[in-house]
Amino acid sequence: MKELPEWTSFKNACLCCKGCGLANTRNKVVIGRGAYKSAHIMLVGEGPGEQEDLTGEAFVGRAGKLLDNLFNALMFEPEDYYICNIVKCRPPGNREPSKEEVSSCMSWLRYQVKYIKPDIIVCLGAIALKYLVGEDARITKIRGNWIDRPGFFKIMPTYHPAAVLRDTNKKEELFRDMKKVKEYLGIIKKSS
Repeated sequence: MKELPEWTSFKNACLCCKGCGLANTRNKVVIGRGAYKSAHIMLVGEGPGEQEDLTGEAFVGRAGKLLDNLFNALMFEPEDYYICNIVKCRPPGNREPSKEEVSSCMSWLRYQVKYIKPDIIVCLGAIALKYLVGEDARITKIRGNWIDRPGFFKIMPTYHPAAVLRDTNKKEELFRDMKKVKEYLGIIKKSS
């Protein structure tokens, strides 16, 4: 599948980014993975982990494998989704990205949203929720409930797969939240 010139320019600019200190410690920039040309769903996590930093691919570690298994179980089609992160470079030691780092990277994420035009954004975890919905948003309070951005997209906050790996009691809730996403995707596809 050939990349579109605008997407190629975006990727090249992103790969050369020196906008914050994370550029000094990264191995690779992690832009995302999935169907950027056709995705109805954009899943946004916090930042790349160790495996992602080494490979340059989003969600390829244990959390990514859990997400892939979930997609298979719910029968999502590969062309339905795109996965990325708030920051494109791994914070050292997998620490939470700083406000400055997020601020430097947010234009890349905005470009991805504008280019892909998803119908659904899934906030994977508290950090994605904080920066996409608001400082006061709490994953434990609004997880599993739709947030509507009329004329743009719906947001589904849910647990990050890494949190589910640490606390398997959250697995069923993640499954239920993604089942709601799948059901809404079905409505979107029927109406288009």
